[in-house]
Amino acid sequence: MQTQTTSLKDQWQRIAILTASLAALAALNGSRGHTADFEVDPGHSRVGFKVRHLVSKTSGEFRDFGGRLVFDDKKPDGGKVDFTIKAASINTNEPKRDEHLKSPDFFDVKKFPTLSFTSKKLVPGSEGKYKLEGDLTIHGVTKPVTFDVDYHGVQKDPWGGTRAGFTATTKVNRRDYGLTWNKALETGGLLVGEDVEIELEIEALQKKI
Repeated sequence: MQTQTTSLKDQWQRIAILTASLAALAALNGSRGHTADFEVDPGHSRVGFKVRHLVSKTSGEFRDFGGRLVFDDKKPDGGKVDFTIKAASINTNEPKRDEHLKSPDFFDVKKFPTLSFTSKKLVPGSEGKYKLEGDLTIHGVTKPVTFDVDYHGVQKDPWGGTRAGFTATTKVNRRDYGLTWNKALETGGLLVGEDVEIELEIEALQKKI
């Protein structure tokens, strides 16, 4: 009887030691964080912009784009983003204007077929907010920009995938990128504004290892 009691006691001790070891390992892994690799889902994302036209703002979007995001929630400053947009996919719901935007007066899509962004640094702010610094290339010109990013979290989809959501905004001066076309108005001022507001709504799907 005593031998059986001792054996049970030894088993429980071994279980307790194993449980403590697993808990310590989990805590260690949690402190290291988890680097996740995501691909932008174009079907559930949007790349939009706004620019002043006369007395209002005209909006548009690019419909052909893709990108990759690498993110570690424990070390967000190590995050990385690469994003590419096909210039010819611009759409403002006005065919004549779209053709003009594709011409050498603006994007010159035959000579400069893509726009791109490569991140340099991700700076965490208040909860869920970041500053994403990097290089934006438009019309063959590369300039540093900073996006304000809202991170909407991670969610499992019904098909077993893991998705992350982000909103990113910034403002650039189109003249800095060689997009200088304009027309003077008889009443003074210019037909098209120089500041362009850029907004990205991104849903990204985690790559399966």
